[in-house]
Amino acid sequence: MRVRIFKPAKNAMQSGRGKTKQWMLEYRAETARIPEPLMGWVSAGDTTNQVRIPFESREEAVTFAKRHGFAYTVVEPHERKLRPKAYADNFAFDRKLNWTH
Repeated sequence: MRVRIFKPAKNAMQSGRGKTKQWMLEYRAETARIPEPLMGWVSAGDTTNQVRIPFESREEAVTFAKRHGFAYTVVEPHERKLRPKAYADNFAFDRKLNWTH
């Protein structure tokens, strides 16, 4: 069985970074997803693709995958680039763009 170990990204709909500090282990789909004939919902034959196991560190998740004999891939998180900003920069004399309402 194949699994993916990753750190979830920030939710785009909210400004906070909750639920982004833990590492997740997620099972890869073994069977193809097919649409149901009646409603058109997409379903799969196995339910392991709905399981996400949280871990405090990447090493714990890798150890878990090795212990259970899973083939795993680790996806490294993209770190944020913080650019320091100051409110006074809005009124700087050498501002690149004109400040208008």
